[in-house]
Amino acid sequence: MFRVVAALLVSVPMSAWALVPPDYQEPPSDFTAEIEAGLQLNTGNTESSSFNGRTKLVYDTEQFRQEGTFKLYYAADDEKTTAEKYDVQLQSSYKLDNDFSWLDDGYVFGRGDFTLDRFGSYTQISTVSVGYGFDAISNSDTKLSLEIGPGYRYNMPIETELEPNPGAEKDIIVRTAAKFEQKLQEYTSLNADLTAEVGENNSTLTLDMNYKNTLFQDWAFKIGVNIKYTDIVPIGTKQTDTITTFNLLYTFQ
Repeated sequence: MFRVVAALLVSVPMSAWALVPPDYQEPPSDFTAEIEAGLQLNTGNTESSSFNGRTKLVYDTEQFRQEGTFKLYYAADDEKTTAEKYDVQLQSSYKLDNDFSWLDDGYVFGRGDFTLDRFGSYTQISTVSVGYGFDAISNSDTKLSLEIGPGYRYNMPIETELEPNPGAEKDIIVRTAAKFEQKLQEYTSLNADLTAEVGENNSTLTLDMNYKNTLFQDWAFKIGVNIKYTDIVPIGTKQTDTITTFNLLYTFQ
């Protein structure tokens, strides 16, 4: 029997064995995605639970880059819901022709940011903007992108006893952003996005920062903090909102 199997193996052309080399890997994909979630339960003296989730989708080709990020924050105690917030961020970027040195690593973009926050100082926030961005630093360990452009913002203040029927606030803004990525070690990285929206009637500053540690293969543990400062808020509400998350993240492409 062994001789028959050996004869069959020898008779197979060598070109057939070369079709799938032992070190073969799938070619890189233009599409990547990140899915993360965190859950917290408290029992005993305090009965509460909280959940947050985030999904990021990126389609990056030679000419275009499409990004979409979706976030959910929810918390409740044994009597009522205490936090409920939804964020959607969409951006489409067109990469400029790099034949001109002054356009190296540059792109133009259109962007939309939408927030529903049941307990925030503003329950609805919608911002659309366009602009120009470029990669100030781009190597295997460090990336820094800078963006600037005009936009339009719509805010709906929360209802208060002093203002039970508030009117919407509309503002023309200038948006600037810095997106930083730093690979600390082979399995750890630091990311920080700083965004400023300056308008005639109101201004905001947002820092979204996280530390990621890969556990195995495509799984990672992620610690994140989001801090948003709003210059003018309804009476009785705070200017600064902070969200801290501890999540398990899965990346696939």
